[in-house]
Amino acid sequence: MVWEDLMSLADEMFQAMMDSSPLSAAMFGLPGWDDQLEDLSVESEQAMRARIAGILSRVETSDEDPVTLAVIRQQGQAIIDRTDARLVEHTVAQGLAAPVNGLLMIATKVDVSQRLDKFPRYIRQAGQRLRESDRRPLQRHVEAGVERVQAFLDSPAQPWEGDHSGEIRAAVAEFRDVLASIEDGRGDEHAGLCWLPEGEENYRKLARNYTTTDRTPDELHRLGLDLIAGLREEYAEIGSRLWGTSDVPEIFRRLRTELLWDNEDQMVESAVEAIARAQAEAPNWFGRMPKSECQVRLVDEAGRSTAPIAFYMPAAQDGSRPGIYWLNPLGATERSRTLSEATAFHEAVPGHHYQVSIAADMDMHEMRRFAFIEAYLEGWGLYTERLADEMGLYSSDEQRLGMLGLDAMRASRLVVDTGIHAFGWSRQQAIDYLRENTVMAEPEIISEIDRYIEMPGQALAYMVGRLEILRIRAEAETKLGDRFDIRAFHDLVVGSGAVPLSTLDQIVTAWADAP
Repeated sequence: MVWEDLMSLADEMFQAMMDSSPLSAAMFGLPGWDDQLEDLSVESEQAMRARIAGILSRVETSDEDPVTLAVIRQQGQAIIDRTDARLVEHTVAQGLAAPVNGLLMIATKVDVSQRLDKFPRYIRQAGQRLRESDRRPLQRHVEAGVERVQAFLDSPAQPWEGDHSGEIRAAVAEFRDVLASIEDGRGDEHAGLCWLPEGEENYRKLARNYTTTDRTPDELHRLGLDLIAGLREEYAEIGSRLWGTSDVPEIFRRLRTELLWDNEDQMVESAVEAIARAQAEAPNWFGRMPKSECQVRLVDEAGRSTAPIAFYMPAAQDGSRPGIYWLNPLGATERSRTLSEATAFHEAVPGHHYQVSIAADMDMHEMRRFAFIEAYLEGWGLYTERLADEMGLYSSDEQRLGMLGLDAMRASRLVVDTGIHAFGWSRQQAIDYLRENTVMAEPEIISEIDRYIEMPGQALAYMVGRLEILRIRAEAETKLGDRFDIRAFHDLVVGSGAVPLSTLDQIVTAWADAP
C-alpha cells in the first residue's frame, strides 16, 4: 500500500470516527462537527457499520507506516464490535455511557448551541431503541435512569438549553415515560452480558478491543486474582511502617474509617497541590511539555449523582478551554482521602493531561492524535500512579496506601468485570468482592459496579495496559542499560498517540534497537 492510499484511508477513518461520535469532536474542540449529533437509529448504525467495514476491506499490509495502519484497523473494528453489542439498548443509568444521561452531562461542559435542534431526535431515538429491543436493562438501572432524568426535568432551565428548552424537555419527559414503563428489566442476579442474546461472544470481542490483546476472560480473571494476592503483601509492608500492623483487614478498616475528608474544600486543595508538585518535577522525567494548562473544577450539583468520582476532559484544540480535572464531591466525607493524590496523578499530571495534550501537539495524522484506545489511554494513567512514586510525588505513606488502594481497585476490575459478564456473577457478588479486597467506600463500590455492568470490558483496559507498558519499559531498560533515558522513553510513549499495545511494543523495540 502506497503512502497516499494509506493517508486517504486514515482520512476516511477519522471522518467516520468523528461522524459516529460528534460529541467526541466537541470534547476535543475539533471544528467541523459543531452542528452534528449522533443518529441512534438502527438504520444509521448499520450504515456506519457498513461504511467502516468498507474502509477496513481496503486496508492492506504496508511498510510505509505500520503504526497508522494498526490504528486504522483497531479503531474500525472497535466501532463494529460495539455496534454489534447493541449497548445503547440496555445502557440507561451510568455516566457518559448512557446516551441520554451522557448527553445531559456533556451539555454542561462543552458548547452545544449549534446542535440543540438535534437533541429531541437523539433522545427520542434512545427511547425507541429501548422500546423495541430484546435486550433489557437492569431494572435498578431503569429506576436510577428515571430519577436522573426526573431531576433534570424538576430543575430550572439551564443556560445551555437556549431557545430549545421546551422541545428538549418534552423529549426528556417522553424518555422518562419509556423508562418508567419498563417492568421486565433484568434482576441483579443477571447483571452481565452473558445473560443477553449473543452476550458471551459480544463480551469476548469487547474484551479484545478494550485490552487490544487476545487474553481470554478466564486469563484476565486469573490475572486479577494473582495481582490482588500480591498487593496484600505491599499493604502489609506499608501498614507495618505507618501503623505498626501488617494485618491487612485492620489496615483496610483504618483506611475506610479513619482517613476521611472533613469537607469538599480539602478534596480540591489536595488535588491542586498534588498537580503543582507533579508539574514542578515533570521536566526531570519528560522532555516534552503540554502547551495547555490543567485546571481543577468541581462537577456541578445536578450531575453529581451519576458522574464518576473524578475524570479528565481534554483541552480544546483552539485554546478556548484548558484541560480540566473534574472532581465529584458527592459523599466526600465518606471517602478515604488517601486516594486523592494517586487519582490526580492518573487523571491530570503526568497522566491523561500529559498523554492527551502532548499527542495533540504532535505532527501526526489526526486519526492517531485523537484515537480512543482504552488500553493505551488508561494503561498510561495507571502507569503514572506508580511512576509518581518514582518521581517522589506522594506526600506520605498514607498516600502511598492510596496508590495501593487504586491498584487493588484496578486489579479487582479484572476479577469482577469478567465475573459479571463472562461467568454470570450477580451484582451483589461483585459488590462483595470489592468490599473484601479494596478500601473503597460504599458509595464508590456501588458506583463502580454499576459502571462495569453498563460498560462491559472497559474496566479491563487499565491494568492490562499498565502491565504492558511496564513490560515494554523493562525490556528497553535491559537492552539499553546505561543508555536508557527515561525522558526519551516517556516522550516516545506519549508522543506516539494512542496505539494498540502490540504496536507500542514495536515502536519502543525499534527505538531500543536503533544504533
